[in-house]
Amino acid sequence: MKKHIILLTICIAFMNCSVNEKPEFIGLENIKVLESTSKYVTFTADALFLNPNDIGGELQTDEIKVLVNDNEMASVSTESFKVPAKKEFTIPLKTNIPTDRLFSNKSIGGLIGSLFSKKVKVQYIGNIKYNVLGFSYTYNIDKTENIKIKL
Repeated sequence: MKKHIILLTICIAFMNCSVNEKPEFIGLENIKVLESTSKYVTFTADALFLNPNDIGGELQTDEIKVLVNDNEMASVSTESFKVPAKKEFTIPLKTNIPTDRLFSNKSIGGLIGSLFSKKVKVQYIGNIKYNVLGFSYTYNIDKTENIKIKL
């Protein structure tokens, strides 16, 4: 009898929590050059979400590709990120690109053009996966921005 009461209590608790929607992917924001040294250029971006549900879950990136002037330079993978309940939240995406890759033969033409315009085209392409209570959903990311560079 005690097992049935405990089971009933757990079921009622879960029924009162809403998990009727996946978190809403609002967009990729704040793409910028965080730092540049002689060895690396560090790009950052924020993936912005809104979770309308009473319970959280987990989000995980799966090798989001970072392209600079249409050339694949790096990928971003993060560990699982805990999703807060009923809240807007961001997942920081940060990648270091070796400067020697930026100045390789295949990307030198685009970078010469970037030096004159003082802008570089940065694109994030990939997936972010949401998991909660056996349910999963994949968000496709494809965002391009022209970022000002400092010389």
